[in-house]
Amino acid sequence: MMDQDELKKLQVHKSVDARGTACPGPLLAAKKAMGEINPGEVLEILSSDQGTKRDVPKWAQKKGHEYLGTVEESGYFTIYMKKR
Repeated sequence: MMDQDELKKLQVHKSVDARGTACPGPLLAAKKAMGEINPGEVLEILSSDQGTKRDVPKWAQKKGHEYLGTVEESGYFTIYMKKR
């Protein structure tokens, strides 16, 4: 897993702002966005729903994508994943 500074420097290919939506909204948005990027590209999901921090990495692992880490922001967090 990458540290906070490494994560913030990543080149992001697609960003999903799911702040203000509750589960399963952020997860559904992540699934849709993952289908729109190419293998090796990075997706970031912004969310304020605490369940997303657990659900999205678990889903990514199940689907074979690489969970890169989570950056805590003020009032929300950003999850980074690489499509496989």
